[in-house]
Amino acid sequence: MSENSLYQRNIVTTKELSLDDVNLVFATAQKFKQQKHGNQLQNKIIASCFFEPSTRTRLSFESSTIRLGGKVVGFTSDEALSVQKGETLYDTMRVISSYADLIVIRHSQEGAAALAEQAASCPIINAGDGANQHPTQALLDLFTIQECQQHIDGLSIALVGDLKYGRTIHSLTQLCALFDIRLYLVSPETLTLPESVSDLLKKKGIRFSFHDDLKEVIPKVDVLYFTRIQQERFGAAEYQLVKNQFILTSDMLSKAKPNLKILHPLPRVNEIAPDVDNTPYAYYFQQAANGLPVRQALLSLILNESLP
Repeated sequence: MSENSLYQRNIVTTKELSLDDVNLVFATAQKFKQQKHGNQLQNKIIASCFFEPSTRTRLSFESSTIRLGGKVVGFTSDEALSVQKGETLYDTMRVISSYADLIVIRHSQEGAAALAEQAASCPIINAGDGANQHPTQALLDLFTIQECQQHIDGLSIALVGDLKYGRTIHSLTQLCALFDIRLYLVSPETLTLPESVSDLLKKKGIRFSFHDDLKEVIPKVDVLYFTRIQQERFGAAEYQLVKNQFILTSDMLSKAKPNLKILHPLPRVNEIAPDVDNTPYAYYFQQAANGLPVRQALLSLILNESLP
């Protein structure tokens, strides 16, 4: 196998990943899709530190560890932790890193994963820090796009919903900047992409445009990436104004390209109607399943200098 550029690396933000890193993850994940079990994590302990609720991310990381022969320790909330006694996140991460070979952390505060990186003596994987980043979700999203379209360069992708607070959007756009992709940014005016992310796209020469009409965009794109409006990220009054602005139904897909695929990081609320599930365009459940091989690949690459 070629040089493993991810050995002992932290995965805190997608900005740290090169095209070679991404291709390495994808090639390794493809192998794990064919062979889900192995011993790549034998005698390894993964600390699953979820200060914030999670279904797919937590369970896929834990399943990945167990399928590859590793062990999992950790928690799903901070209710039983010493943070209730006033312990800092820095101290918590420093201590836990002495018990495990790698820490997966999700936290409601932006920058929590970066702080954990400073504190820990083992590698850190950011499983979501507030409205900031979710790099492993972005990797599985792009892996899924490559899988369902057979390529990435040259695609037109619409990102729909909460582009302001959506950490999956922030991470995915940064990965998209490594490729030749045309982006359509569809959101309420109050939830548009942060200027810092837009500036990165401009710097990388990525073509993008802002839209508030979903029907206008659908016929133009190869991938429709939906996100939910995240009620937990802002006030109730603002949520009421935007919660139902973009709802996809099957009849809206009449002019879609034959190769269109619809993705969603899940959970969905009401932004994709159930009748879309039965169309040939729906690909979000396959996308969720890809969390397993992609996270198996990341854990194995970070904790093994070389893989067979």
